[in-house]
Amino acid sequence: MFNKILIANRGEIACRVIQTAHRLGIKCVAVYSEADRNARHVAMADEAFLLGPAPSAESYLRADKIIEICKQSGAQAVHPGYGFLSENTDFAEALEANGITFIGPPSSAIAAMGSKSAAKEIMSHANVPLVPGYHGEDQDPTLLKAESEKCGFPQLLKAVAGGGGKGMRVVESLDEFDEALASACREAQNAFGNPDMLIERYLTQPRHVEIQVFCDKQGNGVYLAERDCSVQRRHQKVIEEAPAPGLSDDTRKAMGEAAVRAAKAIDYVGAGTVEFLYDVDGSFYFMEMNTRLQVEHPVTELITGQDLVEWQLRIANGEDLPLSQDQIRINGHALEARIYAEDPDNDFLPATGTLKYLRTPQENTHVRVDTGVIEGDEVSVYYDPMIAKLIVWDDNRERAINRMVTALEDYRIGGLKTNTRFLRHLANARPFRDEDLDTGFIDKHRELLFPVNNADTYRNLAIVAAYVLESQKAAAFVAGDPYSPFSRQNSWRMNSQYARPMKLVCGEETHELAILEQADQYLISVDDSEYQVSASLNDDALQVMINGHRLTVHLFQDGDNFTLFNEGEQFNCELYRERFEGGDEAGEGSLTAPMNGAMVAVLVESGQQVTEGETLVVMEAMKMEHSIKAPFDGTVTDIFFGEGDLVSEGDQLIAVAAAEEA
Repeated sequence: MFNKILIANRGEIACRVIQTAHRLGIKCVAVYSEADRNARHVAMADEAFLLGPAPSAESYLRADKIIEICKQSGAQAVHPGYGFLSENTDFAEALEANGITFIGPPSSAIAAMGSKSAAKEIMSHANVPLVPGYHGEDQDPTLLKAESEKCGFPQLLKAVAGGGGKGMRVVESLDEFDEALASACREAQNAFGNPDMLIERYLTQPRHVEIQVFCDKQGNGVYLAERDCSVQRRHQKVIEEAPAPGLSDDTRKAMGEAAVRAAKAIDYVGAGTVEFLYDVDGSFYFMEMNTRLQVEHPVTELITGQDLVEWQLRIANGEDLPLSQDQIRINGHALEARIYAEDPDNDFLPATGTLKYLRTPQENTHVRVDTGVIEGDEVSVYYDPMIAKLIVWDDNRERAINRMVTALEDYRIGGLKTNTRFLRHLANARPFRDEDLDTGFIDKHRELLFPVNNADTYRNLAIVAAYVLESQKAAAFVAGDPYSPFSRQNSWRMNSQYARPMKLVCGEETHELAILEQADQYLISVDDSEYQVSASLNDDALQVMINGHRLTVHLFQDGDNFTLFNEGEQFNCELYRERFEGGDEAGEGSLTAPMNGAMVAVLVESGQQVTEGETLVVMEAMKMEHSIKAPFDGTVTDIFFGEGDLVSEGDQLIAVAAAEEA
């Protein structure tokens, strides 16, 4: 076995590999960018080397520097994780040329599956079923449009070198084709350095079912059950589970054997995932093969009891597969939820910021958290905004879902927007529990997944007020005598009672509270409502009795801002202070950046006439494109940023005067 390996990645996957390597007695070398200088994977590794500036092209994609660090550190092998260089044939070949083992498949296998069009051709000869479409090398836009018309609608444009939902567009009609093609090509070029596209008929109610395969250097291959990854947004997986619900044993066997045939057809070695579209009639079609470890591999680990990273290391070292096909067993059910810094209520736009407050559920045999961050870390614009993977296991699917819902309630993050509330509603949705799954699940059940927050504002404000008072009591205890009348919260005076005023702002509304302290209780009036409250504070947990109802909530305070966490819901408010601010708000014709990112395309000029819905500029954040469109017919009056410029959320990008104003 290797005695030292280098992990050519960052974040949670780098931490995940280090954990297994250390368990096997293997030393680990980490690499990092300037933005990741204090990252968790750097601290966990035995040694770490700086690659370069924050942008991946200047750090994690620098194959030459990684090979140089391997030689300098004495690393015998490289684990690429996923993303970055994990499916780069040139990198795999360069490692081999330098006598360094690539913990992954041969470069020939990566090349064969790296082009989705070439992969389709190989799969057709391996007797693996395919979806109709165009997979040719001729990328002339006129030909592509003609092939698009032949394929029929709806259809999917997909980057031939793609993955992770990048360079993909669903096209509903021929009128949409030109703009969708241009956007997908730009995104593919930016993400993979290859703008080529393939076209496939888009199945309207498919499930995304994938098979985990492993092959050793002796030519043996096995499949380790399957995963259902149907619940997606922007073609990126949100919740994955194993095994796939409702799959018959015959289908599982047929799909698994097809996946192994696919792997053997390209002389595969190591961990791979063969992805299929599974249609309502029980048929399945090859979609693509990912020649690396998948983000969602933990659900397979929990139902099989196997450490897939250990399998990778042993196979790369030349050992036989740890188990034969008839030795692989499935036990129970597992789900994984990807916790992202993003705003589900704003089309899942990625978010950036500091993890000012981070509390995770207790890990045990039922709950696992794979993460690369700790409290205080920054989620930057340069990398994928995934914060962690939350994985749960139980004897059956219903119990596993219950575990997931509870664990999501216990996952509390403050300082930036996340998708934890959305994930809880998704996991708890009746259609999800009833296995009504397909890749359009989120759009189909939007009302269930994005419910209006019907929180009792006045009640929550009373709880926040109790937290403020209990925090001040705790501070007084530390500072001096808590029993002094001068430490009480009610502006104590002799022979008199005084209701302490407090103003809290929630959204656009300012609420006036009056607080009267009575022995060990508070009588809190919020506008016209009244609450009898007693509370005790332990760290961030507030045990509160409010009008006879006892409950425990958690709160995070950031200056004058408060976030209350209760049963998976968040309530935000702030202490009112007089503020004097100048400046005018942007007019209705201004178009602002919805998130931090970079300008990748400016498609109009100052003075140009535009129509409602026309794309004006294109932003990119976390490797995903976002189009900014004209809100009405009018004339472009100003363009404030050019291609390549970095912009911050809220920056005015462009101004358009309405037609009647122009």
